[in-house]
Amino acid sequence: MSTESILGISETLNTVLVLLIIGAFALTALRLMKGPSYADRFVAIDMLTGLAVAACALTALTTGRSEFLDVAFALALIAFVATAAFAAFLERKVAVTDDRFRDKGKQKASKAAQQEAS
Repeated sequence: MSTESILGISETLNTVLVLLIIGAFALTALRLMKGPSYADRFVAIDMLTGLAVAACALTALTTGRSEFLDVAFALALIAFVATAAFAAFLERKVAVTDDRFRDKGKQKASKAAQQEAS
């Protein structure tokens, strides 16, 4: 294979990968807007950051500049920390909601017991 054919294949592959990233970005943005829950929206944001990391890596590969890999690495670290923080937030929110339901159930049970006693 000649160098020209390898460069042609590489350019074609890069174009296909860019189109795939754009398509995934569009579908993920649609999920971000539609929801329906906060968890769905946050997963979409997490997916968008993953696509941004992929775009940075593809740009680094295409241009040969390693600075884009540094940006991709930093973005991936920030996305990981944000995902962990959001998971902790959702876990705490579910625990608080469960406690409220338990407290309401106890209150209903004590009211029912008081009504039966009188």
